[in-house]
Amino acid sequence: MPWTRDDMAARAARELQDGFYVNLGIGIPTLVANHVPTGFNVQLQSENGMLGLGPFPYEGEEDADLINAGKQTITQLPSSSFFDSAQSFGMIRGGHIDLSILGALQVGANGDLANWMIPGKMVKGMGGAMDLVAGVKRVIVLMEHTAGGKPKLLPECTLPLTGARVVDMVISDLGVFELARKGPTRLVLTELAPGVTLEDMREKTGATFEVALAKAA
Repeated sequence: MPWTRDDMAARAARELQDGFYVNLGIGIPTLVANHVPTGFNVQLQSENGMLGLGPFPYEGEEDADLINAGKQTITQLPSSSFFDSAQSFGMIRGGHIDLSILGALQVGANGDLANWMIPGKMVKGMGGAMDLVAGVKRVIVLMEHTAGGKPKLLPECTLPLTGARVVDMVISDLGVFELARKGPTRLVLTELAPGVTLEDMREKTGATFEVALAKAA
């Protein structure tokens, strides 16, 4: 069966490294906080002005003043620090965040990302998405592979872009792809979710891709 959202978050957590500063986007990416490897010193940063986000609080222990950029209640750690949004975006734009894990509406085979609006629909704004993809060293996308039965991994995005050639990896409910930010476009399937076949993946992916699986599908 395809991965659940929690499975996807756990797979993304395998990309974390000790000492990383990480920004988690809204939606599925927030679940990555529950899968930080034991013993790792990973600092989660939120663009609304917090470094060192703790796990989600238990019911009844929420503090309405402690929220992430998606307005979800969180907890603080002994190492947490707080600052204004100018300093927060200074960290991002200055290249001090090692990894950002974001959601997506579409990803192009060349690494283009669209994740902030669908024309004709009301949106609150881009938020920090454009800054994150431009200023962070590595970008991983966590998303469902299709929406309404239509592929979200395409030859090129048809929605307004958040950033051009900014995605390094896509983790969907069906598997894992690696992308090339520079040089010739390369979309490489490196892992399939349990029970997902190569034929399933080809049927539900809008772009052509190379296959470099550790084990033949």
